[in-house]
Amino acid sequence: MSGRIGIFVLWLLHFLPLPLLAVIGRGVGLLAYLLITKRRRIAATNLGLCFPELSRTERTRLLRRHFQRFGRALVESSIAWWGSAERLRQVVRIEGMEHADALEGERFIALVPHFVGIELEGVRMAIDYGGVAVYVRQRDPYVDAFLKRKRERFPGTRMVARQEGVIPILRALRDGRALQLSPDMDLGLQDAMFVPFFGVPAATITALSRMARLMRARVIPVVIRQLDGGRGYVARIYPAWEDYPSASVEADTRRMNAFIEERIREMPEQYLWTHRRFKTRPPGEAPVYRGK
Repeated sequence: MSGRIGIFVLWLLHFLPLPLLAVIGRGVGLLAYLLITKRRRIAATNLGLCFPELSRTERTRLLRRHFQRFGRALVESSIAWWGSAERLRQVVRIEGMEHADALEGERFIALVPHFVGIELEGVRMAIDYGGVAVYVRQRDPYVDAFLKRKRERFPGTRMVARQEGVIPILRALRDGRALQLSPDMDLGLQDAMFVPFFGVPAATITALSRMARLMRARVIPVVIRQLDGGRGYVARIYPAWEDYPSASVEADTRRMNAFIEERIREMPEQYLWTHRRFKTRPPGEAPVYRGK
């Protein structure tokens, strides 16, 4: 029931102008910071592991800014779900389209790290490129079905759950579609290996390297930045990686994590710190998160 109510409230909010949505979103984020203690602890643990050079006060300020950014992205995602294509183009500007256009005729995989605006990025890119994206199912069946339907609302886009396996992805790519992957999450050791993330061993999915090799596809990173002052977002498309995939899946996975680290350092408050990125530990290492 809470999922249905939340979706209804977001639908009401999407009619408001973007600057007002930004103010409301920051308020929602601060409220979440105060009330959702479990996610606050997870994010604080992640920041402590990734930014040990910062003082505790500096990390606390960064944590509050993150929740404000996250709250904004949640509220403004209503535009991605219900707004017109024209409005979404105005809210999310794309830079570097020439890098994707230069790959015309070639399959490509978009590497999209989990920054707070990822929902707007995915739907916005679907307007111009379509393709297939891999996602993790939500626990609430109603919310899961809602997100799948909204992410597929523009023609030529298909969402494939990770649990469905590789065959639907390969079939879609054979039809000429691009693939969006966001493999910077800890989903256990299946199809993953431990590589450094901010110097901490992190169970990291190796799908980007393996899929690029299997499909002979190029890899182009796409990173979305939330702008200040309720001015929307910029999704930046980077040049296709050269010499990728290499002969080593581990080297490729390290390269991916290093790239994501660089982007995080540019806007640390905008990465999705509420995910338990270090949940899976190497043998013999103690858990880093308190409780379940």
